Amino acid sequence: MDQQPTEEILFKALNGWFVFFILLILIGLLGYTIYQAVATEEPDLAVPAIAIGVVALVISCGFFIVNPNDSRALVLFGRYRGTVRSNGFYWTNPFTIKRRVSLRVRNLNTDTLKVNDLGGNPIEIATIVVWRVKNTGHALFDVDDYEGYIDLQCESAVRQLASRYPYDITDDEGLSLRGSRDEVAAELDKELGERLDLAGIEILEARLSHLAYAPEIASAMLRRQQADAVIAARQKIVDGAVGMVEMALDKLKSIEAIELDQERRASMVSNLMVVLCSETGVQPVVNTGTLYN
Repeated sequence: MDQQPTEEILFKALNGWFVFFILLILIGLLGYTIYQAVATEEPDLAVPAIAIGVVALVISCGFFIVNPNDSRALVLFGRYRGTVRSNGFYWTNPFTIKRRVSLRVRNLNTDTLKVNDLGGNPIEIATIVVWRVKNTGHALFDVDDYEGYIDLQCESAVRQLASRYPYDITDDEGLSLRGSRDEVAAELDKELGERLDLAGIEILEARLSHLAYAPEIASAMLRRQQADAVIAARQKIVDGAVGMVEMALDKLKSIEAIELDQERRASMVSNLMVVLCSETGVQPVVNTGTLYN
């Protein structure tokens, strides 16, 4: 049979100050009984004195304090009775085990992992996860150690996420780990939320804190990125130069300043492309003859 998840039960414990007042009365009664036993030299009064002392000692073991953003899960003889979330001074059955569960927001900075991206390139990746306990029943009784469970599931989710995307892309289509941080963080948040729901953990934020190529391929990938950047820049320059040449030819044709045959038109286009695409300043050549000499 499948194990049923342990749902959290809100427990209302007795006010600790009320029981503390009763304990003071018992202590006073104990002192009076001891005094009477000594004053009257009656040995029979020792039995009620011992009984009162044992009862007072047992009652004193039932007090506990719940601090702000904290809780106590109560377990009595192997049975989960409930969780006290309200801060204050309380008393419960002295034989109850009171397990503390913090409800504060906590950060987890995972270790830097070496994984392979979608293209098989080794990369280094790390994440920051902001989380808190939302269900103490799941956290304590459905997993063995919820803090260790979070560490392992975060590492597993990061490895799986990194294998779905490339580190970077050369075009504008598709998602990548470096260029799509928001989308990757949203998917990581969803992945962790599904994995940690069994442990009663709420994920408030998950994002990448470190992303880089592994040292053994970092220099090679840097050269490739530089080459891609040069190619992209050259492509943009050529596209702009072609547009400017086309505009110049259309302008000359519209004002009928000069008639060019196909050969001179090709020569003019070639010269303009050299001027516009050259990385250094060009030197003009003055033709003192005719167009064809």
